[in-house]
Amino acid sequence: MALTSLGIDHSGISFPDEVRWSEIKVLADRHGLSAIALDGIEKLPEYQRPTKETLLQWIGETFQGYDYRYDAYCRAIAELAGFYNHHDFKMMVLKGYACSQDWPKPEHRPCGDIDIWIFGKQKFADALLAKEEGLKIDNTHHHHTVFIWQGFMVENHYDFLNIHHHKSNVELETILKELGAEDSYFVELYGEKVYLPSPHLHALFLLRHMMSNFASTGMQFRQLIDWALFVEKHGKEVDWGWLDDIVERFGMTPIFQIFNAICVEDLGFDPGIFPVFQYEPILKERVLNEIITPEFSEVEKGGIISRAIYKYRRWKANAWKHKLCYRESMWSAFWSGVKSHLMKPSSI
Repeated sequence: MALTSLGIDHSGISFPDEVRWSEIKVLADRHGLSAIALDGIEKLPEYQRPTKETLLQWIGETFQGYDYRYDAYCRAIAELAGFYNHHDFKMMVLKGYACSQDWPKPEHRPCGDIDIWIFGKQKFADALLAKEEGLKIDNTHHHHTVFIWQGFMVENHYDFLNIHHHKSNVELETILKELGAEDSYFVELYGEKVYLPSPHLHALFLLRHMMSNFASTGMQFRQLIDWALFVEKHGKEVDWGWLDDIVERFGMTPIFQIFNAICVEDLGFDPGIFPVFQYEPILKERVLNEIITPEFSEVEKGGIISRAIYKYRRWKANAWKHKLCYRESMWSAFWSGVKSHLMKPSSI
């Protein structure tokens, strides 16, 4: 239903006599799709819509949480890019803003942090910000530093991936860094040049990031829609043979094919824009259910020991997902993860 706002024809869908809109809204909120769901509702006959009270509340929350925030988000990005441009640094925006450019209504793609890549000059750019703007730079995280800019958290990447958690990320990072040198893709945002990932960089980075989330903390449907809309807009620019080879080399083929299958069979995207995929139906159903309602539902509690126990239990429960996404063994990743947390204790 929500996908009617993405230009997908779902006119043949029939609705039950009673739609539990409160549950739909909770699910849409959880997956970052509240605005898209509202766009879809606007295309329904009035008798199939939520009550006026529910709809007005939904509209108000969407305006504040999406439209208004997106405008502030874009202005913050433009001003940060302006600072860097003035000092001859190039700023590429990853994930949020970059993905939103592929959405029919960019402002309806939820955006949180601002993820940036300064083309390998992150250290110098951070020092300049601290000196001229007086910003406090947090370097307690793996693969990026953190600072606050106009109310938004900025993650300034010195690596695209956390190279300390999986050994394969070290090799994959080399490929991403090579792709990250491309500076021919950009937009003008409020008069400032803002760089965007090339199609190959964006494809590989989106996939690895999505798989990393799926295998550990869980992922949202929004990420699948990010991927599907990227393929819809940029698929003809991607060398699928090149991407398939990398996906196969790094053990990501099973989940890659399942993600593509979900985009086509469950989200309604055109199968012609995706590479051919094969999958086990039962496994695909388990992946789909895991995205909607994760099998591991324990809640993390405070205290370093409690958090460590929680993460160990989650790690064990996620073994089947790890096998789908990575080529290295669980134990290899486990000991790399332990070392990673010892290097940055605040990450526990």
